[in-house]
Amino acid sequence: QVQLVESGGGLVQAGGSLRLSCVPSGLTFSSSAMGWFRQAPGKEREFVAAISWSGGALYYANSVKGRFTISRDNAKNTVNLQMNSLKPEDTAVYYCATGGTAVATTTRSRVNYWGKGTLVTVSS
Repeated sequence: QVQLVESGGGLVQAGGSLRLSCVPSGLTFSSSAMGWFRQAPGKEREFVAAISWSGGALYYANSVKGRFTISRDNAKNTVNLQMNSLKPEDTAVYYCATGGTAVATTTRSRVNYWGKGTLVTVSS
């Protein structure tokens, strides 16, 4: 059974930083692309970032480019999302996801597994 467990959410002031982590189990992490989506209140879940199994291919939503960085440590079975220069509009529940390939993991309908999410709140 595949499980994705997120951590690192919390409350931060605008301009601040947070680091999210996701630890998967039940899959071959070193050969799985991983990603992050988010869902703000009253809005649809949207793509944030994705990383290929090797870490060589990275994808970002335009809204987070230059502020967020996705990374992975295959030795520790962890994927991270470093979020800097946070804005109130970044407030959302952030979900770890995997769709097999990095490209697939950029599209909500192609994601195979989801985590339960971690809440990020950015105050103005």
